[in-house]
Amino acid sequence: MQTIENIQKTIQENLAVMVYFSAPTCNVCHALKPKLLEALDANFSDFKVESVDISVEEDIAPHFGVYSIPTVLIFLDGKEFLRKSRHMSVDEVIREIKRPYEIMTS
Repeated sequence: MQTIENIQKTIQENLAVMVYFSAPTCNVCHALKPKLLEALDANFSDFKVESVDISVEEDIAPHFGVYSIPTVLIFLDGKEFLRKSRHMSVDEVIREIKRPYEIMTS
């Protein structure tokens, strides 16, 4: 079971973190997640991924200001860098992360 504390610990202890908010009833969430994970794997070596099922962990999404799904939050060096909700393409997410990630890891 996820907790706000666990997610915040992951964000603080890792250079690059994606928090993925979804729910079992969200078809877009299920289609998008494997594509995003595959793209992160292919492009970035140290991305840590936390998945939050908002139907189970109901307090986490509001804590992060997430009110629609799917939502992706990208944290770089402990700070929120990117927030995408609902309509997003995998390419767009990867493109926005690439340059700052490369600068941080070079």
